[in-house]
Amino acid sequence: MESGFVVIMLALFTLLAVIVMAIVSKRKTEQRMANDTAEKSTLAADKSSHGKPADV
Repeated sequence: MESGFVVIMLALFTLLAVIVMAIVSKRKTEQRMANDTAEKSTLAADKSSHGKPADV
């Protein structure tokens, strides 16, 4: 195999993996935003910044 082909395949695989991770992260974020009972982030204006972070 030519080394150029391997580099192109690795680049495409990496791009695909990043896109899949972004889609999964977006869905999780949207589900969390839609859930009224989810714990708020410590960066939220109406939450104390001294509490435990929501994602830990």
